[in-house]
Amino acid sequence: MAIEGAVPLSRRAPGQGAAVAPEARGSFVPFDPDAERRVLGILLKYPDKADLVMDRLRAAHFYDRVHRAIYRIIEELYHSTGRISFTQVFNRLRKEPDVPDPEGALLELTDSFGTAAELEPAVDVLLDKQARRRILEAAQRIEQMILFETTPSLTDCQSQAQQWMFEATSEEGALEEDIKPLRDVLARCYFNLVERSEGKRNPGLNVSFPSIDGLTTGFKKKDLIILAARPSMGKTALALNFAVHVARYERVPVLIFSLEMDDEQIGDRIVISELFRLQEGGSPITSFEYNTRLDPGKFARTQSIFNELHELPILVVDRRGLTAADIRAKARRVKATHKDLGLIVIDYLQLIRPPSEANKNWALVVGDIVRELRDLAGELDVPIILLSQLNRGVEARDNKRPVMSDLRDSGNIEEFADVVMFLYRDDYYHPDKAKEKGTEGVVEVIVAKQRRGPTGVARLRFIREYTRFVDLEEQE
Repeated sequence: MAIEGAVPLSRRAPGQGAAVAPEARGSFVPFDPDAERRVLGILLKYPDKADLVMDRLRAAHFYDRVHRAIYRIIEELYHSTGRISFTQVFNRLRKEPDVPDPEGALLELTDSFGTAAELEPAVDVLLDKQARRRILEAAQRIEQMILFETTPSLTDCQSQAQQWMFEATSEEGALEEDIKPLRDVLARCYFNLVERSEGKRNPGLNVSFPSIDGLTTGFKKKDLIILAARPSMGKTALALNFAVHVARYERVPVLIFSLEMDDEQIGDRIVISELFRLQEGGSPITSFEYNTRLDPGKFARTQSIFNELHELPILVVDRRGLTAADIRAKARRVKATHKDLGLIVIDYLQLIRPPSEANKNWALVVGDIVRELRDLAGELDVPIILLSQLNRGVEARDNKRPVMSDLRDSGNIEEFADVVMFLYRDDYYHPDKAKEKGTEGVVEVIVAKQRRGPTGVARLRFIREYTRFVDLEEQE
C-alpha cells in the first residue's frame, strides 16, 4: 500500500547510494512535494523572506530533482547578490539540462500557496522529511554492508553501523540555533548562578579530593582534561580514584577506556584501592594477601567491598588498539543508553592507534586525535580525562617538575586541552631526600592550564601499596 507523501526508493536523490532491490520490497521515501512547492513559491513571490530560511534549509532538504535545482539557484543568488527575482531564477534554470520546462515549473510554484505565513510550517515539514530520509539512508547502507559483507569484522561492522546511525540522527538544518542573542545567554548564566547560590547546582563534576575540587571547582562538561606524568607516577591510579568517587558520590555513570590493562586488572586495582578504607576496622588487608589467599575473616571484609562496588555505574572498555573513531563510536553507544553519562576516562593517549590512512608525522597525528577527543567531549556534553605520557626531557633537568613542553608529542595537545594537570612526586626522583623531609608519597597535582579557572598546585598523598590517593590537607 502506498504511503501518502512518500515516493519509491527507485527515485532516490543523486549521491544517496543505491539500495538492494528497493522497489521489490515496496519501500518508500518520506517526501512532501506540496511543502517543497510552498517554500519555493513563497521565496519567489516574497524574496525578503529568504532571510528566514537560508540558515535552516539546504538543497538536500528538497527531494524532488527540479525543486532541488530551483532552491540551489535561489541559494546561490542569495549568497552572491543578496537579491532574488523570478527573472534571475528563470534565466539560470533555463541552463539546467535536467529541467525541460523551466517556465512551467516556476509558474506551478507561484500557485502553490495561500499566504507567506505558510513558509515556516512548510520549512518544518521539509526538515522532518529529510531527517527521516537520512535515517532510512543509514538503514539501507547498514543493510548493504550486511548483505554484501563489505565489512568482514563483526566489531568493525557494529562500529560502522553505529556511526552511520548516529550521523543520521544528529541535528542538521538547525543552524539558526547557533546564533544566540546575548540576552538569552545571560539569562541562562543568571539561572545557573541562582542555582549555584542556592546549592542546587555544582559548577562542575567533583572528584571528592577537596584540594583538587577547590582549585578546579569541578571538571566542567565539554572539557578535555589532560592528566600527564612520567611512568609509575600514579596517573592511572588517580584516574581510577576519580572514576570511583564520581560514580559513588555524584551518582552518574563513568566510562573507562583502558588501552593498556584488561578489565580484570582494572577491577582488581579498584578493589585494592578500596581495601585501604578497611585499615581502621581491624587488621589491614594487604594487596599481597588479596592476590594470594585470605583467611575467612579478611575474605568476608573484602567481600563487603565487592558488594559496595557492585552497584557503582562504571563501564569498562579494555580493547587494545582502538582508534579515536572507535572510541567515539563506543562512547556514543554508551551515551545513547546512559543519558546521564558523567565522565569518560581514556588511559592513555599514546596507545590510541592512528588511522591506517594517516600519512602525517606523529606529532600531527597526535594533535588530530586530541582534537577529535575534545570534539567528542563537546558532542556528548561530558568531561573527558585523557591520560598522557611525558617525554624524557624532564629527566635531564635539575627541576623535574613538569611543564607544558614536557608533554610527549606536544604541540597541539596543550592547544586543544581545556585543562592540563601534571603529577610530580619528590620521592620518585629523590627518595632519600624525601624521606628526610617527610615528603614520601606526597604528590603534587600541578594544574598548569585551566581555561575557566586559575592554575595552581593541589597536594595528595599516594599510598602505593593500595594504589590509593588521599587528600593531604584532609588527612592532616
